Amino acid sequence: MTPAGSLLVATDLHKSFGPTAALDGASFSIHPGEVVAVMGPSGSGKSTLLHCLAGIVTPDSGSIVYGGRELHTMSDARRSALRRSDFGFVFQFGQLVPELTCTENVALPLRLSGVKRKDAEAEALRRMAELEVDDLGGKRPGDISGGQGQRVAVARALASNPKVVFADEPTGALDSLNGERVMQLLTEAARSANTAVVLVTHEARVAAYSDREIVVRDGRTRDLEYAG
Repeated sequence: MTPAGSLLVATDLHKSFGPTAALDGASFSIHPGEVVAVMGPSGSGKSTLLHCLAGIVTPDSGSIVYGGRELHTMSDARRSALRRSDFGFVFQFGQLVPELTCTENVALPLRLSGVKRKDAEAEALRRMAELEVDDLGGKRPGDISGGQGQRVAVARALASNPKVVFADEPTGALDSLNGERVMQLLTEAARSANTAVVLVTHEARVAAYSDREIVVRDGRTRDLEYAG
């Protein structure tokens, strides 16, 4: 049974790449402001699940409903717009644009949505202050540390006030101290904004920051909270 009031709900997802089944009946739900950790060994299907939930990959079958609408019924253009406005993304290696300053990187989603430069950069600096990297605004990604870059990436993910942030191994390239700080700042900022976080990880110390854990194994999901 899907918990009432869910923001994003996936039911019985199947996805294969050639003869390999990445998802085999996976289900998922998340509430506004909730942090859910998706755990499992390498190759279990957890990244495929995240990409389906974000509308990047289309499942072969099953249902994904966001805000009362089926993702698969939306056009590619509508899904792309959704990823700019309602969804934010944090990846393992940050994926900042090297030619842009940190402030310009964080402001980029807003600029792509038509926000004026002055307003976009003001919001970018506000988000960067939350992540304790506002002093790096004029630097480029190549001039800062990995931990600082990942905080800038989190600020970028939150800049457009998304409803959901998808974080795929966000601390995987960091040492334990920087990883802990990134997770603390990410979850604090998301909860204060009532932003849901889908957190893919294989590390128990990272999953400890979540409200609930879902384990993916062989393409199937097991919700630890509701498993009994």
